[in-house]
Amino acid sequence: MNAVPPNSASLIAALAGVLSDGGLLTEAEDLIRYSRDWSGDHFGRPLAVARPSSVEEMSALMRHCHAERIPVVPQGGLTGLVGAAVAADGNEVVVSLERMNRIRSISPIDFAMVVEAGCILEDAKRAAEESDCILPITFGAQGSCRIGGNVATNAGGFNVLRYGMTRDLVLGLEVVLADGRIWNGLKVLRKDNRGYDLKQVFIGSEGTLGIVTAAALKLFPRPTQIETALVGLRSVEDAMALYARARRGCSDLLTAFELILRGGIEITMREGKDFHEPLGKPYPAYVLIEVSSGGLIDLKDMLLSFLAGVEDLVEDGIVASTRAQGERLWLYREIMVERQGRGGRYLRTDVSVPISKLADFVTDALFELGRARPDALPVTYGHVGDGNIHLNVVPPEGMAAEAIEHLFEEAEAEIFAVVDRYGGSISAEHGIGRVKQRAFLDRIDPVALDLAAGIKDAIDPRHILSNGRILASASALDYR
Repeated sequence: MNAVPPNSASLIAALAGVLSDGGLLTEAEDLIRYSRDWSGDHFGRPLAVARPSSVEEMSALMRHCHAERIPVVPQGGLTGLVGAAVAADGNEVVVSLERMNRIRSISPIDFAMVVEAGCILEDAKRAAEESDCILPITFGAQGSCRIGGNVATNAGGFNVLRYGMTRDLVLGLEVVLADGRIWNGLKVLRKDNRGYDLKQVFIGSEGTLGIVTAAALKLFPRPTQIETALVGLRSVEDAMALYARARRGCSDLLTAFELILRGGIEITMREGKDFHEPLGKPYPAYVLIEVSSGGLIDLKDMLLSFLAGVEDLVEDGIVASTRAQGERLWLYREIMVERQGRGGRYLRTDVSVPISKLADFVTDALFELGRARPDALPVTYGHVGDGNIHLNVVPPEGMAAEAIEHLFEEAEAEIFAVVDRYGGSISAEHGIGRVKQRAFLDRIDPVALDLAAGIKDAIDPRHILSNGRILASASALDYR
């Protein structure tokens, strides 16, 4: 990581001169909430927290940091899971986007909105709904994650099956570069074929190439009907066969198709208040199906007709009779995700394989994990419609911290080895950050690494932006 200049105190103090009142935090008690991410696993005390309130302030801030070689890390809602937005302890200035949180415009005719990077996702979604539209990025952290972080990490979520990743929803960006220049690529054009699509360089770059300050995002007509079902199946193989038929039977109205193995349902029943066996008896695999539409379609009848035609695969199921009941069915998944670690640390993996190979991958990965670490508790679920599985590992209760670290290293190696055999990815939606960096660099094609390093050198030649995330840290800068 970059070395801190010996006169850092005076350099940091100078930042106050480019920010409005309250824009620079330096007191220890003020830095605490910017020092640890949502998971609680990653901690780093920043040198200071800069909170610009406009793109002009952000530009002035970065000009100063670039000139003085002050390392910075952009920070949104701290809901990422790979340590990308947490400061290197005592060595970086956190640049928080929280004061840049305005919704600049919404056009229900363009089906687009322009939102500042610090806007909380749920607030943006609510504003879209007020214009009879939806912003379809959806996941559990939407009440605290911020738009800039969604863009910087190319966030996924439940609705990728129908609407795609965040990358597919970005029409344009406003980005402040490491040297303070503002790239204004904000536009709501659906077709623009003028040379390189520069916004794609910054989407998914995890703050290493520039700081996203605003985004133009695609909206869609707000569904007037949403139907949800939870079904029980004999196996993951049957779940994937059901998915193939659902893609045809429900067509583009299929919004979500979520797999939960039996262990996940048991976590919800154990940890969730008043949550009981959802179907008549336990099943090895469950699928949450959601369809949505507007217009004159009788959506419930379509879903019921589809389920009646797949009785050879579906052992039992329930179709929500109200929206509230549908939301309760989703809680079987959300409570499982929130409580799977028994209140302690657990290994999170976020992998993807070709959809056609997903069932075999789950079988093989669970076998290899059970062979190597029978003491570990696997928790398996995922967005099977896009080949993304979260195969997490919970340590035995009472295991010592050092033994937990060894368990996590061994379990991850076993899972990633199976991912490699199936031609998959070690990160489907969480990104690389610092947590997956070693595994990423061990696998990257040398030409791809050379191209990535060249992009970093070209856009951030002094490596002051999120140094040590995704790519290895640059050598310490010479401040003499």
